[in-house]
Amino acid sequence: MTEKNKQLSRFGFSFERGGAHTSRTMMLEELGALLTYVDRPEAEKIDYLQAIDDENCLGKRSGKTRTLTYRHLVDLYSLDRTNVLFRALLYFWNRDIDGQPLLALLCTFARDSIFRSTAPFILKFPEGATITRESLEEFIDSQEPGRFSKATLKSTAQNINSTWTKSGHLYGRARKVRSRANPTAGSVSYALLLGYLAGSRGQALFQTEYTKLLDCTFDKAIELAESASRKGWIVFKRVGDVIEVLFPNLINQEEMEWLREQS
Repeated sequence: MTEKNKQLSRFGFSFERGGAHTSRTMMLEELGALLTYVDRPEAEKIDYLQAIDDENCLGKRSGKTRTLTYRHLVDLYSLDRTNVLFRALLYFWNRDIDGQPLLALLCTFARDSIFRSTAPFILKFPEGATITRESLEEFIDSQEPGRFSKATLKSTAQNINSTWTKSGHLYGRARKVRSRANPTAGSVSYALLLGYLAGSRGQALFQTEYTKLLDCTFDKAIELAESASRKGWIVFKRVGDVIEVLFPNLINQEEMEWLREQS
């Protein structure tokens, strides 16, 4: 792991070689049901485990399935409020209902390396283009030839296509067609935060791999950041080409120290 990745892992980013998408999607419905059931920002990781495992809040049939579900949700979202990545997801989740699919996608992107690797492939397609499962399988295989069996490649590609569909980047069932995602004030704020944690500042925050996930023009992203600032979610200042974005509600003092160390 590179030094930068080690630093980012302190904020909740993950660079593990595996990923939940070999067996699951980004589990948007399960995440929503869990966060509705455990509706407390101060909840600990153990509270989410108890809700899934002991109280079966997600209605799983067996103890093994409940345990696996918890593990996959941890892989995708950490479920640990000591990580700013998850704490910020929680912050925006109930404040921006329409943004939930993109909020989940951004967190998944930051934590699932297999899913993350497919973003350039999906995002390069113009609106209206057809994306076959087979072409995605070929792309995944090209990243590490022979790593996955044919069966695993197929299921992984299906899961990844499903996640991109849930986020609004694709539509259709058997035949996937590229569409435009629907950015919101919360999802733009979260993308800007991820870029900020990764070291970007000013105007560069609007050109990171995270903001590219939003299918959003620069002007639209500025407009949504201004809206988030008016709501008190973030601090956004702009004088001409000089832009400053700050996150006083989201980044604690210890994390600010880590950021100063990085720079």
